[in-house]
Amino acid sequence: MKLSIITINLNNVAGLRKTIESVVSQSFTDFEFLVIDGSSTDGSVEVIKEFSGKITFWSSEPDNGIYQAMNKGIREAKGDYCLFLNAGDFLVNDKVLNSVFHQDLTEDIVVGDCNVSKNGEVVFNTLSPEEITFGAFYGRTIPHQSAFIKLDLFERYGFYSEQYRIHSDLEFFIRTLIVNSCSYKHINITVSDYNLEGLSGNTDNNSVSAAEYDLILRSFIPPRIVSDYAAWAKERDEMKILYWAKSKPVLYKSLNLIFLLATFLVTLKKKISNKK
Repeated sequence: MKLSIITINLNNVAGLRKTIESVVSQSFTDFEFLVIDGSSTDGSVEVIKEFSGKITFWSSEPDNGIYQAMNKGIREAKGDYCLFLNAGDFLVNDKVLNSVFHQDLTEDIVVGDCNVSKNGEVVFNTLSPEEITFGAFYGRTIPHQSAFIKLDLFERYGFYSEQYRIHSDLEFFIRTLIVNSCSYKHINITVSDYNLEGLSGNTDNNSVSAAEYDLILRSFIPPRIVSDYAAWAKERDEMKILYWAKSKPVLYKSLNLIFLLATFLVTLKKKISNKK
């Protein structure tokens, strides 16, 4: 079997239905579908039962968070690759899996692109990197909603760490792609839509998210190197407006003229002051 799609859910009945409908409508059929529910009480179980004929495995029982639920799905999975499409996330159209697996995939982790949406509207499209370096994980990660991960990586390098609430996928990607040099491929296909209304997109979790990021980075990289990345990131952010201005030739020339004029006036003022 080529693919295991794993969906986890807790009391997100509307999002779960949207996710399931996007999966069961695929023209590609060489996959199994596993739904791991955390003992929901909002009607989610009834939706699962409604689609049970198209769901390979499902369970509904309490868990200790999203990564324990994802690990439950991994233990039941039998595909060559697995894709984590959590409740509220969905495949962008009914032919996208066919487009992905129409090509011969051999890499350990194959990643497409991902729409990011809120309130039903696409906010932006996340483009995954062509090549992976540690810099690809500073302040961000690759979207697990569009990442096809060889199932045997979890046996070789360990499952998702359950000590983190939000960023165990980041930790797993660093552990496999950076530390163990697993193979990687970016495919130019927008695979999924990620819903910002989930745990990691909730601004109330910003402090937890930042603390986890920092802890994960420092568990792999010496503090002084992390400090270098922090300085480079700050410089990159400060230079964004300059890079944008350079893309507008007329504006950039105007800013240059203003800068030259300001420099001339400052120099002239100094010369006048010195003469006095």
